[in-house]
Amino acid sequence: MIRSVALWCCLLFVLRAEIVPAKITPEGVGDRYMGIRIIDQKLLDIPSVGGVKFAEISDLAYDPREEMLYMVGDEGILYRFQAHFSDRNMALRPLSAAYLQKRSGKRLKHWKRDSEGMTLDPEGRLLISFEGEMKVAQFEKEGKGFGRMIRRYPLPKALRDIRHYRSKNKALEALAWHPRYGILVAPEWPLKRYDKKRHTIYSIGGKRWFFQAEEEARSSLTAMEVMEDGNLLVIERSFTGLFAPFVVTLKKVYLKGCKKRCKSRVIAKFNTHEGWDIDNFEGLTKVGKDRYLMVSDNGDHFYQKTLLVYFEVL
Repeated sequence: MIRSVALWCCLLFVLRAEIVPAKITPEGVGDRYMGIRIIDQKLLDIPSVGGVKFAEISDLAYDPREEMLYMVGDEGILYRFQAHFSDRNMALRPLSAAYLQKRSGKRLKHWKRDSEGMTLDPEGRLLISFEGEMKVAQFEKEGKGFGRMIRRYPLPKALRDIRHYRSKNKALEALAWHPRYGILVAPEWPLKRYDKKRHTIYSIGGKRWFFQAEEEARSSLTAMEVMEDGNLLVIERSFTGLFAPFVVTLKKVYLKGCKKRCKSRVIAKFNTHEGWDIDNFEGLTKVGKDRYLMVSDNGDHFYQKTLLVYFEVL
């Protein structure tokens, strides 16, 4: 009897743990749209990975040498997927998951584990940024210590005090590694001292850049990645209510030649009132030359989805 129940539970997991095709584009829109080409789209209907709940994905990092895709969730959980990206599609397979831990091996406390941004440096070190208790730290990405903190990085003075932010939930949202400037980090909303429409990107060394937010109300910065030419690809998200349009914008921010206020250019804009079946896109990573992957956070709600969109910037 016990064996039968166990087999049935395993079968249910196999049936439910699905990575299936998705379609975010409106009718009549092909794979080429504005400045991108959508290569593949997937819905991740996965209850758990390695016995750990799979939900609220906030960012991605991809290691092309190992073909390993890392996902991090809002509740301080790190996931590993085997991932292959071709000219036509992507193939994914969940491998393992772990709760983010302190150096001692104990799980991060509730108010210290709101993990939002993630990136890999050139040495393959996995870095994660946090809201709540603001920090950028390196974590083990494999082996017995998978998910354990290795070291923390000092933040610029302006980012150390929670009172400088608009709220505890609007802190270090986006993280990237730049070949010239090193670790880049950005809050979801500009600090209190700045205009709400003036997003700011900081290097750990103290350098900063400003760029104008999109015209949509409450257009927040949710993710960023370094492009081939050393500029940034960012995601902005605008959500003002259930009956208002939900808008996600992919934008290029020109760091090269920028002293403080940088030029930017919209690459693609997705609006639910124009037929786009999008969700809360919060994560972004580079997976190949001019090719990127973005992910949505399902908020751990049954009516939201974890979507992966694989696209090329033209």
